[in-house]
Amino acid sequence: MYNNKKILAIIPARGGSKGLPGKNIRDLCGKPLVARTIDQAKNCQYIDKIFVSTDSEEIAKVSSDFGIEVPFLRPKKLAADNSSSVDVVAHVLDELEARGEFFDYMVLLEPTSPLRKKNDIKSAVEAAIENPDTDGVLSLGEVHMEHPSIVKKLRNGKIESYFQNTGAVARRQDLDTAYFPYGVIYMIKIESFRLTNKIYTSNMTPYIIERWQNYEVDDIWDFICIEAIFREKQEEIW
Repeated sequence: MYNNKKILAIIPARGGSKGLPGKNIRDLCGKPLVARTIDQAKNCQYIDKIFVSTDSEEIAKVSSDFGIEVPFLRPKKLAADNSSSVDVVAHVLDELEARGEFFDYMVLLEPTSPLRKKNDIKSAVEAAIENPDTDGVLSLGEVHMEHPSIVKKLRNGKIESYFQNTGAVARRQDLDTAYFPYGVIYMIKIESFRLTNKIYTSNMTPYIIERWQNYEVDDIWDFICIEAIFREKQEEIW
């Protein structure tokens, strides 16, 4: 709890993954991937409850081994490749509220974004609650090599700009700054989530992460990069 606001952390970790099968329980420098995010959430004193949303008995067992019991599994219909985070969060909230558990804010921590600095969750929670006129906090990382102004697409075998009328820019250094919402932390008022049916809205406080945190596990190449960064930055990460 922070400033009398009760906070729920949700860690979404489904069992299936086409890009990297079993990624949520894959060993990352001595611990399963999902356990890294569990430990990070446990080390934030503001979090009142941590819930791992999974359809997998194996992930539920790993979560239990690291101190987080999973009282119910996610329905299979919410564990498909096209299942939305919104539906997953709504399912968790509905189940907990039916059990008489209510919260003011929800923090979504994706286990596939484990490169969190020691105070990231704490700082983001403070930023959200100390800015009550916004709906919450969204972690943003600066886009470097894949700036939207220079992204291309193929049409009938021809190379075209992905976005039209972006203007002619010769050097990447001359482009304006673009950001991408990485899964380090999404935090939103429960009331705002229910009203908008969104994980983040246009009225969010930005939480800027560092360049080395701009990685999410989707395939083996992402995992190799994250593993190398984890070793390099281990003193800064839980």
